[in-house]
Amino acid sequence: MTTELPDDIEQLKQMLAKLQHENQVLNSKNIDLDTDNKVLSAKNKKLQNSLNIALEQLKLNRKKEFGSRSEKMPKGTFNEAEENQSESKPRVRKGRKALPEHLEREEKSYVIDTPTCSCCGHDMHACGEQISEQVKIIPEKISVIKHRQTKYACRECEATSISSSVVTAPKPAQPIPGSIASPEALAAVVVAKYCDALPLYRLTDIFARGGLEITRGTLANWCIKSAELLSPLIAVMKTHLLAQSTLCADETTIQVLDEKDRTAQQKSYMWVYRSNEYTAKPVVIYDYQPSRARRCPKAFLAGFSGYLQCDGYSVYENIDNIIPVGCWAHARRKFHDALTAQPKKTGKATVALNYIQSLYAIEKKAKSLTPEERQHLRVKKAEPVLQQLHEWLSKSAKTVTPKSKIGVAISYTLNQWEKLRRYLYSGELGIDNNVTERDIRPFTTGRKNWMFSQSVDGADASAVLYSIVMTCRANDINPYLYFQKLFTELPQRDEFADLSDLLPWNAGLEA
Repeated sequence: MTTELPDDIEQLKQMLAKLQHENQVLNSKNIDLDTDNKVLSAKNKKLQNSLNIALEQLKLNRKKEFGSRSEKMPKGTFNEAEENQSESKPRVRKGRKALPEHLEREEKSYVIDTPTCSCCGHDMHACGEQISEQVKIIPEKISVIKHRQTKYACRECEATSISSSVVTAPKPAQPIPGSIASPEALAAVVVAKYCDALPLYRLTDIFARGGLEITRGTLANWCIKSAELLSPLIAVMKTHLLAQSTLCADETTIQVLDEKDRTAQQKSYMWVYRSNEYTAKPVVIYDYQPSRARRCPKAFLAGFSGYLQCDGYSVYENIDNIIPVGCWAHARRKFHDALTAQPKKTGKATVALNYIQSLYAIEKKAKSLTPEERQHLRVKKAEPVLQQLHEWLSKSAKTVTPKSKIGVAISYTLNQWEKLRRYLYSGELGIDNNVTERDIRPFTTGRKNWMFSQSVDGADASAVLYSIVMTCRANDINPYLYFQKLFTELPQRDEFADLSDLLPWNAGLEA
């Protein structure tokens, strides 16, 4: 079908102008559509990113709620730490372990009165023994110590004087004067609560089964008085701690109900400071504070100069004479979360975890070395891996969604990079702060049972007693025996006595 065009030039010009105008209108609409399409594409991409982030979080939450909490790499993922083990370990035969020799033994013998042979009827003689052992446990054995103090009077004064003096044989000073609590009883209570995470109301039930009726308020008072007695020793331990050149720190929440100028719902904090993992005589000290501000570590660490290994919390920075050191376990945990959240088993999170696993493989070899040898090995082996990892992180940061799990992990690691590298500077430092997290875990476990502290005195007492318990664990010392020794010895010392012989490694209780 053809369209007849007019012969008139003016009409043709008018038609051409009209067509040009219509074309311009269509072009304008096309541009608007392209703009709308770009806007919609951007919105779609943004919504898709938000959906992916939400799905990642949902998957991660499900994993944390219902899955394994281990941060081990999944099977099939390349693991350089395993690849480096060229020799397979010899297979160890498993079986029942022998019971420890130091345990008290009670012997029971079994004989046959007239052993007779079933074959010929003749008498049988003893030809050996078959020995087996069982464990005997007596729960909460409660006994009473009766103190008899002999009194002495003078016969001559009684006969010749109006009055006579009476002298009483002295009794050793007790940990809580006038209390029924012996050193052994106090040790049992504080170990049960602060080492075994038993709340006091359960302890009252346990003691009642043993025949001792005692109130929870009495047990709480014992704990507070015990902490007051131990406070001078904690001061000596703190002096020993701050004299070291490398320390670790972390903090966790605690709720205190009765605190001046604060509501019961406000969070307070238990700060933990400890020696680094390579220290021969480690100290762990808990410090209760109502705040999470910089003034708390600044006040506690006054006088300390050196490296402080911690997480990425900013309050540890900008404190005089303190150089914060990052924690590779925190960085690894963020990539592990990204690995859990991502739909495939392979991806950027796997690459990052393999780099970090290489660093830990080097640390495994470095554990048995001296600090100087450890630092030399890190500079030689770990620094090249760190350089490669940093290059990969910088490139990958441009290709990921910033708010995705992998984006957050990459951003955190790059932001913390200088602090994460600082473990290369000293062979006394560890690669992470896991040693402090392990020391804070018993407190968080106990917190699930007892929920809160009633008063500031109770929180301070918890700080003192957890300090002793965790320092015992760090030095492989039985906390019950150590508390028993302290509650026996400290009442005999005067206020300004030297307590260095009661430090855990000097107490003669090493396992």
